[in-house]
Amino acid sequence: MEHVDVAIVGGGPAGASAAEHAAAHGAETVLFEQGVPREDREGLGPDSTDAAGMLDYWIDIMDFDYEEIPDEVIHRELEGTEFIGPSSRVRLETTGIEASYPKFGYTFHRARMDDWLHERASDAGADLRVGTGVKDLETDLSGVETSHILTLANGDKLEATHVVLADGPQRRITLNALDQFLPVGKSVSDHLSPPKANHIAYQEYREFPEELFAEFEDTLKFWWGYMPGETAYPWIFPNDGTVARVGLTMPIGMDLEDVAHPESYKLLKPSDDRIPQGGEYIRRLLELEYGDEYDIEEDIPLVEDRGKSKGTETYPISSTRPIDSPVGANIAVAGGAMGTTSAFHEGGYHVAVRSGKIAGRLAATDGLEHYNEVWKRAIGDELLRNIAFADIVKDYEPDDWDRAFDVVSGMQSSSDEGSILGKKYSAGVGATKILGAYKKRKFKYRKGRYVQLREDEYVY
Repeated sequence: MEHVDVAIVGGGPAGASAAEHAAAHGAETVLFEQGVPREDREGLGPDSTDAAGMLDYWIDIMDFDYEEIPDEVIHRELEGTEFIGPSSRVRLETTGIEASYPKFGYTFHRARMDDWLHERASDAGADLRVGTGVKDLETDLSGVETSHILTLANGDKLEATHVVLADGPQRRITLNALDQFLPVGKSVSDHLSPPKANHIAYQEYREFPEELFAEFEDTLKFWWGYMPGETAYPWIFPNDGTVARVGLTMPIGMDLEDVAHPESYKLLKPSDDRIPQGGEYIRRLLELEYGDEYDIEEDIPLVEDRGKSKGTETYPISSTRPIDSPVGANIAVAGGAMGTTSAFHEGGYHVAVRSGKIAGRLAATDGLEHYNEVWKRAIGDELLRNIAFADIVKDYEPDDWDRAFDVVSGMQSSSDEGSILGKKYSAGVGATKILGAYKKRKFKYRKGRYVQLREDEYVY
């Protein structure tokens, strides 16, 4: 049976980063990626689907020098973002967080970015087996050293000393692999079952008229309070030329009967007898915003040689809190598989890359016992921000979003430096309430309490 030092399941940003750093630190490393086809990639690759936007400080979280990222990866440099409510809106031109990147951020070609990470891993000496899936992982703790047996899709088996699970929000291998270390009657699915722990995202690549594209060519646009559901919103991300990704995220399996006031949402109609599908939501958004001047299908057509299939793609995105890894069994879980990505900000490429880098380095140097504490130091502040804000807006309805955006506008106008945080008293009662709620949530989750499955709950 083949044996390696480090086996990595999944070839997305977390898996590829883990492979690079494990190999760079001298470990015999193999990465397994089942591979999917895309219209904009030759051959198979990871499931490269998300809105693909990068904020300035996220590059620092990834631990990259922004100048080393290839030019062909980046679509558009951004000057800001616009949040649009039913009757109020606000524009932000700073994240308020110190960063090395000089702009607000950029949009990027997700498949090219993933492929670049694969190139880095290969150059470091990792064995990348794209097109080879893993169907099972069993761990033997009875010997002097821990042993993991991976069963591949073709029936072959491989033994590894350390394993990094980076199989994304679907967690096809992670759930069963971690259940080995929980007491009888408990399951990782209680925390990370995809239908409950994930949202579903859908997006289309559309070509816009030049004069219309110019209105948002350097801006991310988000519509809040237009569709029901926790962390449910559509967006537009400008890409290359005059192509933009128009997409949305929403809870899985939501029922219209669960919506308290369906008449208050602009993307619902009185004739709806169920929650619209993603494509219908997108058409309604485009008609609402641009239908008075443009024929949507004629003037803003799908770009069918982009995306996963004919200009569209549907994908899961984590919408939960992270878990610790069973490091006592020499297993690290990284990226979306561990719940670090967030539907609140449409993804988490940056935290996936960083957690993968940490997992790969520690696996290669026999230091996985420190993984849970190290990733918390590296990305804990970012997770805490996202979880706290997602909690605050969990039950927001359209009017709540309008009030929030009005408050943010007031906070901006009261700040000499254009920063939102730190001006709670000069911005009025509304700002004080929002910042007070934010601090309350952060206090609730302090010292890593945002972790929903702790290391000490595993049994070896």
